[in-house]
Amino acid sequence: VGFLAFCRFAPFTVFGLISGVAADRFDNRRLVMTTQTASMVVAAALTVLAFSGAEILWLAYVLAAAAGTALVFDAPGRHALTFQMVGRDELPNAVALNASLFNASRVVGPGVAGVIIAAFGVGVCFALNTVSFLAVLTSLALMRPEELVPVVRPEQHPSWLKSIREGLSYARRSPRVRLILAMTMVVSTVGFNFHVLVPVLASETLDAGPQTFGVLSAAFGGGALVGALLTASIGRASWKGLIAGVGGFSVSLLVLAPIQTVVACAILLFVVGICFTLWTSNSQSLLQLAAPDHLRGRVVSLWLFAFAGLAPLGGLFAGWLSDIGGTELAFFVAGVTGLLMTLLAVRELAPQYAARRGG
Repeated sequence: VGFLAFCRFAPFTVFGLISGVAADRFDNRRLVMTTQTASMVVAAALTVLAFSGAEILWLAYVLAAAAGTALVFDAPGRHALTFQMVGRDELPNAVALNASLFNASRVVGPGVAGVIIAAFGVGVCFALNTVSFLAVLTSLALMRPEELVPVVRPEQHPSWLKSIREGLSYARRSPRVRLILAMTMVVSTVGFNFHVLVPVLASETLDAGPQTFGVLSAAFGGGALVGALLTASIGRASWKGLIAGVGGFSVSLLVLAPIQTVVACAILLFVVGICFTLWTSNSQSLLQLAAPDHLRGRVVSLWLFAFAGLAPLGGLFAGWLSDIGGTELAFFVAGVTGLLMTLLAVRELAPQYAARRGG
């Protein structure tokens, strides 16, 4: 399972920056249609593999890497398309609503999948997943391109390598963009390794089974859903929301570290989920609103690289910490690291807020 997760996240490391260039060069609607079609093909291959009953591990690894590659090219184009669909004023609300749908599926999906697997087997789940892409592709095909918000892009594009350098240069010259990316990279790599830590928390720390793991996962997903709805109700992106999200996320992990009861862990993971969505939704919105049209895809890809590009290394680090000190040490290190980044952000932003008040 760990290596499957590695294969799925590795494309973010390899293709993360290139995917942003593609989002800035090509029509975003057509790009997303292409990546969704590729994802459907991978899902169909997984369906065939599941129904065949063959235990071909190398093929499962290849398909996981293919799914990750489709996703890494899909995400920047999809975020840029969201901007074109709703415009600047409604973007924070749209990002939050998108997060609410994603996290609602995280809560409901495993339960529905469990019922389907128990009744019909794993293959039917993969088959339904394959068919679900048809709804997405149909919706994209029915969009009227002339009603999308126009974006300003140059007619002549530099080389792919120069385009990557242009995106990196913009991020380096923009203090706030650089700060968001640094916070996201450090906190995500060290702190957001739940695919490694929550199973260990359930099995080793709490000495429980799959049901407890499901409860803990659902608690985090439910909190993330509440956080997304809260962000959507606010309707605007802010640095205060971002700082509150990262700070709350980190403090919750510190409090979670020594806890060894299921109910308390579930409550804290619910809070972690709320803060997680406040952090990610505000950071995405702030970056997209700050970026010029011709660089938006690359800026989003930099955020995605910061969020998931080092996930394989972060997972290994979290596993190593759990091995030598249990989830107590892993959550403690994650919480302390997140708090340090929160304090760094507060220090960077404090002079600007002081200048505003003085003015």
